[in-house]
Amino acid sequence: RHPLATFFHLFFRVSAIITYLFCDWFSNSFVACFVTILLLLSFDFWSVKNVTGRLLVGLHWWNQIDEDGKSHWIFEARRVPTIAASTEAEARIFWLGLIICPAIWTVFFFSTLFSLKLKWLALVIAGISLQTANLYGYIHCKLGGQRSISRVTSRFFVTADVPKRQTRRISEDCAEEHGKTGAR
Repeated sequence: RHPLATFFHLFFRVSAIITYLFCDWFSNSFVACFVTILLLLSFDFWSVKNVTGRLLVGLHWWNQIDEDGKSHWIFEARRVPTIAASTEAEARIFWLGLIICPAIWTVFFFSTLFSLKLKWLALVIAGISLQTANLYGYIHCKLGGQRSISRVTSRFFVTADVPKRQTRRISEDCAEEHGKTGAR
């Protein structure tokens, strides 16, 4: 059981939503409200992506940029042999929080747009983006995590072989260059 992880999974999400709804009542400063909500959204994104996803459902995703500058999303799923009732409840809380909160931020987007409170639009878009990125990552982990683990493992062995190939390629280039200079 992970009650602390479950608490923080919901705490940052709900705090950002409540702060967005009632911030005008407690503060006249738009900047203070904006920064507070953005920090809560950032804390939520980080904690869900790096902590609660692993502990509550055994899933993890990240983005890796290779040497060519290409971005690759990597999805990981840990096999859980038996699921106890408590972890099943935690998994439900995880998925409900992951699905409901982006929907709420989408409602905020339309209400902000139609009420013409355009100064809040950037914040709402940031909320939708961060929440949806986590949702996207975890859905891919859930649907194809085992396949991507084998892909990560095969990449590890391929990259372990890269220094040998580069050494061979460098020695072949040197031999080829030496052959050209010797022929002149």
